[in-house]
Amino acid sequence: MEIKKDILWRLATVYIVIVIISIGIIARIVYLQIFERNKWKTKSDNLVLKEMTILPNRGDIYAVDGRVLATSVPYYDIRFDTRSTGMSDDIFYANIDSLCICLSHYFGDKSTSEYKREILNERKKGNRSYLLKKKISYNDLKKVKEFPLFRLGQFKGGLIIEQNNKRILPHINLAARTIGYISNGGSVGIEGAYNNYLTGTIGVKMMQRISGNIFMPVDDRNAIEPKDGYDIVSTIDINLQDVAEQALLKQLQKVDAQHGCAILMEVKTGDIKAITNLKRNADGSYSENYNFAIGESTEPGSTFKLASLIVALEDGYIDINDTVDTEKGEIKYYGIKLTDSKEGGYGKITVKQAFAVSSNVGISKIITKYYKGNEKKFVERLYSMKLNEKLGIEIDGEGEPFIKYPGKGWSGISLPWMSIGYEVRLTPLQILAFYNAIANDGRLIKPKFVKSVVSYGKTVKTFDTEIISPSICSRRTIKYAKEMLEEVVKSGTAKNLLNSNYMIAGKTGTARIANKKYGYYHETGFSYQASFVGYFPADNPKYSCIVVVNSPSQQIYYGNLVAGPVFKEIADKVYATSIDLIPKDKIRIKKPVEIPFTKSGFTKETKKVLRNLHIPYIEDNLKSDWIYVTRTDEKLELQNRFIKNGLVPNVIGMGAKDAVFILENAGLNVEINGCGSVINQSLSPGSEYRKGDYILIKLG
Repeated sequence: MEIKKDILWRLATVYIVIVIISIGIIARIVYLQIFERNKWKTKSDNLVLKEMTILPNRGDIYAVDGRVLATSVPYYDIRFDTRSTGMSDDIFYANIDSLCICLSHYFGDKSTSEYKREILNERKKGNRSYLLKKKISYNDLKKVKEFPLFRLGQFKGGLIIEQNNKRILPHINLAARTIGYISNGGSVGIEGAYNNYLTGTIGVKMMQRISGNIFMPVDDRNAIEPKDGYDIVSTIDINLQDVAEQALLKQLQKVDAQHGCAILMEVKTGDIKAITNLKRNADGSYSENYNFAIGESTEPGSTFKLASLIVALEDGYIDINDTVDTEKGEIKYYGIKLTDSKEGGYGKITVKQAFAVSSNVGISKIITKYYKGNEKKFVERLYSMKLNEKLGIEIDGEGEPFIKYPGKGWSGISLPWMSIGYEVRLTPLQILAFYNAIANDGRLIKPKFVKSVVSYGKTVKTFDTEIISPSICSRRTIKYAKEMLEEVVKSGTAKNLLNSNYMIAGKTGTARIANKKYGYYHETGFSYQASFVGYFPADNPKYSCIVVVNSPSQQIYYGNLVAGPVFKEIADKVYATSIDLIPKDKIRIKKPVEIPFTKSGFTKETKKVLRNLHIPYIEDNLKSDWIYVTRTDEKLELQNRFIKNGLVPNVIGMGAKDAVFILENAGLNVEINGCGSVINQSLSPGSEYRKGDYILIKLG
């Protein structure tokens, strides 16, 4: 009995303990289900579900005529959820053969059997995110969406699409540093300055964690769609930009210069129409890798002489017809010799002539005579013209101007040396803005790189011209300054720029650049900076321009010979293409052309239309399926246009239909901008390409 009681007691104890534990577990479950349900559900969701951002499409940057300067090209990675919840075995096996045939035929990288073997193997593994193809184009994606199985959608067909964007510059190097970029290292140019407009608003979609720690979309219907960024319309004119770059490049190569820049600006608005920066690479080629026009602050040399004389004119000390004795072209200040470029000097000449021939002796004597002992007055007058202040442009990286003030660092030679452009520092853009103010009757305006912000063709914001100073000096002084600048081209250092079509006003500059080790005056340790800055037409200024060339060869380094020709080439192009600049008496009225404009296109169709409309044409040994059409006053000329395999077709002059047909048949991913016939294509005709490459064609 005692043993039986002991066994019963032990069993009862175990039973009671089990009951108590069970009650505790049940109580805990009830507590978690009722009182902490939300807490643990949230944690569970966080482990299984995750909100992922959807990046918006970045806005494009356009030239002033609508041509694309920077754009984002989408590319896609396609994955296959081989165990998609909505895809039954029947659906999978009924479509897998057809899917593999389409993949093999379209992409041509694997056989049908290889595709099938890989997909079946991944399905066996349970792979819910098998990577099929990387970086395919949008046109490819549209085709893939039509393939068997994939056409059923994400859940029944298992197709997963991941979009990425690549930023490209269709015109490659043209204004590349000014257009700029965004990177982890910082922001540059228009891309950086207007990033808030270009970026857009990020979207959100719910993703679910699956095996292999891979996330896949749960339901696109619950996604918050991203809002694409705004487009930016810049002030850049592609045609003028191309002219500026080619003219500068040709001259840099000719004089073997280290680097150079050129800027073209509209006088009244401050719109930058062209800006190019080129630097010599180790292999001798030139490319844009730094914005010298905006960021490089250097001693300007003789282009600063205009500011010096404006100070003396404003204070009433001189008239441009007063005389100054340049002696024999030499003068010493505290034992340091200052010379003119002409051996033997110019003798006694007027102030206007001293400026025209860029006499260092003459200008320094004028400033020293009236401001020695009162240097602060000279400097403060320069300050009143805002020469010591940044322009405040939106693009980052503007160089700091420096106009020395009497005090620490001032010496006996500071005044005469400042008067001719040494011991001061300015960027090319700051110098141009000052000369532009002269052309603009004294009004100093901020250079502008962007005209407007646009969304789907609708203007969201416009940027007006900003005035920095309504008048940097009196009207009388402006009149004298214009006379002196015109005299430089008529009889002074820039006589080589004189032409019979229009008048240029400006100033040459040839500054010796100090060597860090030896200073200015070592036999082999110095180089030069050549420049020319001015505006045209002189009688009614429309454009201002500056060209700066750094470290040209020592055989040719004067501003008129190095920078002047680049200025003139740019000005000639602007003058030739701007009807409003040409006087009415020089405009030739051509007889109206009777022969209609005809697009280049398919040979048989074009000839059929011309015959039916009785339009005269001539052909010379036509053998190609496609033709060029050239119009004369009396007839059309039809010429062969051969399309060569492996080379980018030339579709200039064609209509959109024919151009797209040729380019897509060549395997290119085509985007169209504009209407009419093709006037520009982003890939150069005759260049090599790969299937799937992007090409933008501009119609107009």
